Amino acid sequence: MEELDLKELFEMFWNQKIKIILIVAIFVVIGIIYTMTFVTPEYTATTTLVLAGQESANASNTITTTDLTINSKLVATYSELVTSTNVVRQVISNLGIPMEEETLKKNISVSAREGTDMIEIDVINTNPTYAMQIANETAKVFMAQVAEIYNINNVHVVDEAEEPKTPSNVNHTRDVIIFAFVGVVVSVIYVLIANMLDNTVKSREEVERLFKIPVIAEIPLATVEKGGKK
Repeated sequence: MEELDLKELFEMFWNQKIKIILIVAIFVVIGIIYTMTFVTPEYTATTTLVLAGQESANASNTITTTDLTINSKLVATYSELVTSTNVVRQVISNLGIPMEEETLKKNISVSAREGTDMIEIDVINTNPTYAMQIANETAKVFMAQVAEIYNINNVHVVDEAEEPKTPSNVNHTRDVIIFAFVGVVVSVIYVLIANMLDNTVKSREEVERLFKIPVIAEIPLATVEKGGKK
């Protein structure tokens, strides 16, 4: 394919505008069908915990620097403990939810807020009520495990999970825009390939540009109607 200047590129795409619009429209329709039909809605519920001072009969209510240092080191350990087999198994037993342990582990994620002693427990489920119940029950079982293992009570609930109202994995506008963008890319590639494979001469200017000689005459196209009349 010969080098094309901006004007020729614009004309090339402009001449194929109907096909470009059609391709983009097809991809938009595919995007709408995909996001409305094939995406299973999933809901995310979040329980927020904080690591505070240790509670004991002989301890004061003041949070010391030592407490904060210990808490910071325990955040990573606690994050792993939340998704441990014992915690997950107890949550399933307490709620009576028909779910495999490994499946529930995959649906639970734990993250520590940067620069803080706060932990967020996120639970994803196709049932928003289950997502809320699992998140809150996981926090309760986890806190009981911490008290049993470390013999301290330094984890407290800041925000209990609430039942999510909208799916966390569905964004119709985003999906349609993505499919429309893919349609634009596909249409541009199609036009470029079609132009590369098209070796026909379409204008006098193109003849002069290709052969470096002036065109001195042109034969106009003529249509012949039925009956031999011109």
